Amino acid sequence: MSKPTLTAVFIAFLLTSSGAKPNGKNKKPKQVVPAIECDMRAGKIKLPEFIVKCPTNCMESKEKVYGTGVFASISSICNAAIHSGVISNSGGKVIVMKMAGQANYKGSLSSGVRSLSLHNWRESFSVSVGKPKKGVIYPPTLVFVTPKPTTLKTDEPKILPDSMVSPVTEAPETESTTAPPTTTPVATPTTTAPPTTTSAKPRVTIHKVREAGVHRSESPTIRRQPHVASASAPEPEHKPPSVTSHGREAPTETNPFNSGFSARGHKPTARAPKLPERTQGDPNCKVDIAFLMDGSWSIGKRRFKIQKDFLVEVSQVLNVGTAGPMMGIIQYGDDAVTEFSLKQYSSSNEVKSAIDTIVQKGGLSHVGKALSYINKHFFSDANGNRGGAPNVAVVLVDGWPTDRVEEASRLARESGINIFFVTIEGPDENEKQNVVEANFVDKAVCRTNGFFSLPIKSWFALREAVQPLVKSVCDTDRLVCSKTCLNANDIAFVIDGSSSVGTGNFRTVLQFVANVTREFEISDTDTRVGIVQYTYEQRLEFAFGQHNNKADLLNAIKRINYWSGGTSTGAAITYAADQLFSKSKPNKRKIMIVITDGRSYDDVRVPAMAVHQKGVIAYSIGIAWAAQDELEYIATDPDREHSFFVDEFDNLYKFVPKIIHNICNEFNSQPRN
Repeated sequence: MSKPTLTAVFIAFLLTSSGAKPNGKNKKPKQVVPAIECDMRAGKIKLPEFIVKCPTNCMESKEKVYGTGVFASISSICNAAIHSGVISNSGGKVIVMKMAGQANYKGSLSSGVRSLSLHNWRESFSVSVGKPKKGVIYPPTLVFVTPKPTTLKTDEPKILPDSMVSPVTEAPETESTTAPPTTTPVATPTTTAPPTTTSAKPRVTIHKVREAGVHRSESPTIRRQPHVASASAPEPEHKPPSVTSHGREAPTETNPFNSGFSARGHKPTARAPKLPERTQGDPNCKVDIAFLMDGSWSIGKRRFKIQKDFLVEVSQVLNVGTAGPMMGIIQYGDDAVTEFSLKQYSSSNEVKSAIDTIVQKGGLSHVGKALSYINKHFFSDANGNRGGAPNVAVVLVDGWPTDRVEEASRLARESGINIFFVTIEGPDENEKQNVVEANFVDKAVCRTNGFFSLPIKSWFALREAVQPLVKSVCDTDRLVCSKTCLNANDIAFVIDGSSSVGTGNFRTVLQFVANVTREFEISDTDTRVGIVQYTYEQRLEFAFGQHNNKADLLNAIKRINYWSGGTSTGAAITYAADQLFSKSKPNKRKIMIVITDGRSYDDVRVPAMAVHQKGVIAYSIGIAWAAQDELEYIATDPDREHSFFVDEFDNLYKFVPKIIHNICNEFNSQPRN
């Protein structure tokens, strides 16, 4: 056999033995990329590293992201990828790598996505471009975290999509695992009462009462007439039938929460002591909440129990935790007493256990006294008030208060407390003559628009209020009583950088801007500041939210460079409206402070009128050669409160307290509607 023939045979042998095809290469395994939705959080996928494909328009979904570069695992994968610049809003492939939790996640604005700050989370992840390295194949399908059992666990926050079981339905099951329903009925007039172990000391109490088990239309009598309670016990269950109807306790009533709670008087099974639980809670609902329970005798035992069950369910839906809502309870009657403070319990299960032990204190429904009490004593640093979280007081009232609430409520609102009223079985037409203060709800709440008041037709419809109440108290953008004149603004400074100002005077203007800014509370959720410098042209020095703490903001003001040129104030006002106020948040007060040292080369009247009509409150500050008529056109009416003039730049500092005073005075005089 010739040499060329041997060579050909050898090559054919190699091709056959290697499995290679004579006319092609080995095919690489194809990477299958599973698709996800915009709301998919990294923590829901039980893989240390994986690849996914994001859909288009996730930015519009506004799914939340926590952190920068490294994200908390409760963040949306797709919006985290957009924030990091890995993909655009048109979607694409993303590689996700899990890592250990961080002590702190810093929020930022990047690629049009605003990420939020978060203190401490159990797991993190990073994102990278969805192009696997050579030879790396990621799982073609995703493995999801097994859903939690229905009993609530407190070792991690309760953050579930709407499609999953809500905590409201879980509360009964949680109870049933620890305290089976008792077969002993709640005491009624026909039940043989066991020997009492309570003190036999007689108590005489005058209180508000109503008939029970009778519809309002069936009884022509005017209720709420005071009577003297039995010396043995004020509770209606232990009274003869004629008194039972007065105390609103009908033997056939059942607890609408159906939670499996044991009857009152039955001690819970003793348990071994355990360490306090600490959970993160729902970070989307970071509020400090005080619930004011009505402990007056008019409720009676069974309705007081319903009230406790209601508060348990609310705590479960809130998802109490150190990074989310914190909850305390005050019970009021003749006086108010703290059952537990904000800092005592850091999980919904701990709160539930504490509520179980609350005993009705009795007395009248002195709501005004209770509101004064929380204003003076409850929301303090010593009790766990966090400062950065809005203060909320939810008042539960059986019928109506027996004292006045208007003055106490006003003082509480001025302290920044958001007051909500949940009124159960309010007064009917016959009973209104006995109400101490007409329209007491409107006089007490933060706004009279219905958002802060929740009327419930009967105690047995109270459960319907759980979800609406939680939704309202967690809507921090509408908690207007936490908004003050110092933390509720978007402030635009429009600064004259023309040649007539000069470098030295321009630095004086910047110092004035810094002095005004220093008086406000600065953050992404508090007051935000933006600055425009103008000559013939305009320059955006920085936008609202670009510097979200006071130190960064003051440094940014210091770094602004003097421009020099002409003076086109009208064009600068229009530019500020387009570049700053068009991006203002709807719940912010829009304030513009225009500073100029001369007459404008263009018209200021039309631009000023346009921003006034958009709700911008405009202040004008003129120096040296500024035109008085233009300052008045720019300023919001009345001119004397919004327009100022000084003959020298060095005298600008005198206006700092005056401007702050006017801004706050105007804020505090707003109507409550």
